[in-house]
Amino acid sequence: MYQALYRKYRPQTFDDVVGQQAVTQTLKNQLINHRMSHAYLFTGSRGTGKTSSAKILAKAVNCENPQDGNPCNCCAACRAIDAGSCMDVLEIDAASNNGVDNVRDLRDDAVYTPSQVKMRVYIIDEVHMLSLSAFNALLKIIEEPPEHLLFILATTELHKVPATILSRCQRFSFRRISQDDIAARLQYVAFQEDISLEPSAARVLARLADGGLRDALSLLDQCASAASGELTAERVYACLGIAGIQECGKLMACIADHDTAGALSLLNRFYAEGKDLGALLDEMACLTRDYMILKTAPQEGIGMLSGVASDREVQELSRRFSSGELVRMMGLIQNTAAGFTRSTSRRMDAELCIVNLCRPELQLDGESLNARLTRIEDQIRSGNLILSGKAPDRPENIDTATAEPAPETEEKAAPELISQAPVGFWTETAEQVRKALQPPYSGFFAPSPNAPLHGVLQGDRILLVCANDFTREMINKPEILETVGLKASAILGRKVSAVATDRTGRENAGAQMEKLLQFGRAHSDIFKIKENNE
Repeated sequence: MYQALYRKYRPQTFDDVVGQQAVTQTLKNQLINHRMSHAYLFTGSRGTGKTSSAKILAKAVNCENPQDGNPCNCCAACRAIDAGSCMDVLEIDAASNNGVDNVRDLRDDAVYTPSQVKMRVYIIDEVHMLSLSAFNALLKIIEEPPEHLLFILATTELHKVPATILSRCQRFSFRRISQDDIAARLQYVAFQEDISLEPSAARVLARLADGGLRDALSLLDQCASAASGELTAERVYACLGIAGIQECGKLMACIADHDTAGALSLLNRFYAEGKDLGALLDEMACLTRDYMILKTAPQEGIGMLSGVASDREVQELSRRFSSGELVRMMGLIQNTAAGFTRSTSRRMDAELCIVNLCRPELQLDGESLNARLTRIEDQIRSGNLILSGKAPDRPENIDTATAEPAPETEEKAAPELISQAPVGFWTETAEQVRKALQPPYSGFFAPSPNAPLHGVLQGDRILLVCANDFTREMINKPEILETVGLKASAILGRKVSAVATDRTGRENAGAQMEKLLQFGRAHSDIFKIKENNE
């Protein structure tokens, strides 16, 4: 009779447990030194070895020939426990035996000495499912058990276990198994079962298992049964109904380009091919998370990646998103995936999600506005901001040979502006102004050669020389100019004022007129301003 891989390759000794060396070594040392506790609590996510370690511990305390803390698996006690025929080692499912009466029966039977082995062992799986009254009934015997009694509790939800139980147990936390360890174990199992498994396919299965070796073995069992021949990453995607990293990367590229039609076309193809839309959103969420880590911590965050964005071409996409966009995308994808459980049309929900991802301007919430502003700020900082505008049409039927050359503009003829500031003055001033202003205005003051403006000190004025009219219009505001003047004055040690100019150093005519009017209002005894065309 065929046996599932996760049952066939369940660990039989502490040395076989994958990825939990800290826990297994401590238990082996306690067995060797005869310093066993009367109650243990194993906690951790699913498929990390809690129940397997509990069974190994039950065999080890009763083994007739222990070997360096491990059970021999050959003596009568080990064989009886493995076969489930030992009446003194009981595995109880707390999910179906969670009542106070069940615990009272257990407590009454626990006082009797074991008949087949040295110690009576109770393994209570999913102990957090016990009711409060059942926990109270269990409390006394866990606090003062007979010498022949050992309790091993296992749970995936530690916060549901009362503190009175936790304080009476030695707690061991089983961590999620790393993808490398899972992939290595899958390669070993595949070799034993004559399954041709590519390393790339093993990494895909390890990533999908999310730290649980049991899930990884179940996925391997499913894929090996569904596909014949060599098991590749593409076949794993096909067997599990997953789009795959490359296809998901194409979808993310469409989102980066705001190509709504292309993104919806890809989604429609995935749906027609029978891909799981929930799994697609999970892949997008993992990819977005990796992008956000690469964006915010390009060097330190390499070890925190989930393994989704392992392909170099897929990683390059992270540069095309701003941090604000990634935060918004993560929240939108997670909300859509969470609503799938109660949705009547997953396809419609996924399509709406894709449209909102491609077109943030359709929403006016704070995250969408922040995503658009951070994208503009990144473009300004990098010098890649392109303002949409139509070039003037060239008149037709003009004889270029006889046409008079256009007169040189004053901008080209103007001499280069020379700053009277000390070395490093503008760099320090721009940095101080960036800290004082909010986005998107702070992005204009990037201290780089490609910045849209730079400062030139002439006398008691600092000229903010703008590269284009858009930049001058954005920063030519009293509060911004006042901030620049204050920061520059603090650095120079004398009072200076800031004005916004074009490349030639000329101020806006409207701004000059407004300053003249303000001067006239302040000195009404000298000038009499005639307003409202009177």
